[in-house]
Order: sequence, then structure tokens, then C-alpha cells
Amino acid sequence: MYYVNQEQIERRLNAIPDIAAGLRHAEASWDGGVGCGFIQERALHLGIEVVTDVGSYLIDGFIMRDASSYEDILDIIHEEKVMSAANHEVLTRLVRLRKPLVQEYFDWERQSLHPLTVELPVVLETFAAEVRDYLKREL
Repeated sequence: MYYVNQEQIERRLNAIPDIAAGLRHAEASWDGGVGCGFIQERALHLGIEVVTDVGSYLIDGFIMRDASSYEDILDIIHEEKVMSAANHEVLTRLVRLRKPLVQEYFDWERQSLHPLTVELPVVLETFAAEVRDYLKREL
């Protein structure tokens, strides 16, 4: 029997609508200014954290193989049929932004709309549905 911390997974998935709204707001009001840039930056960062946190909870709870990196978290849950190949591809591009956003933030391009800002809201919403479906199926 698995112990999957569904409460913590759900808390993180419940943050996705706000993250998606922030990304949509950044896109709709994009003016190249620092305010929109910071909204975009924070929403992308939170998207990374949600996806990797949820992935880690699934890996731990279902005793999947250990992940060696943020990208590996996504590879593992994709291999375990938690998410589609299309979402895996987009979310892998997202987690590759973690180092630039968190460690190299002084070089982050805040004056440009990042392509993932447009693409990510729907992908995150789909990811949440896929995780919930996976939990129903496996538990």
C-alpha cells in the first residue's frame, strides 16, 4: 500500500489557477515594463515549483525511481503515465528555466514576453487534471 500525500499535492495543484491567471495577466497587459516582467518571472517560477513539488510527492508516494534533477522528476512521472508527451515537453522547457530564474536572476530578460508565458496556463491546467486523473486511477 502506498502513502501518497494527497493533501499536499492538492494544495499545490490548487495554486495553478492563480499562476495561470498571473501568466494571462502578464501576457494581456504586456508593455515591456519591469512590473509585467516581474509578474511573468514570479509566475514562471511558481509554475516550476508546483510541477516539481507535485512530481516529487508522486515519486515518493508511489515509490518510483529516485530523481537526479528537476528534469528527471518530469521524466519519471511521464514514464509512469502521469502526463502526456506534449505536457512533458513543455514542462521540461519550463523547469530548465529554474537556474536562470533563481540563480542567474540578474541576467533574466525582463523586457521580453517569454514564449512559455503564453503557452503555460493551459499546460498547467491540463497537468493538474492529469495528476488528479492519475491519482484516481492508481489509488
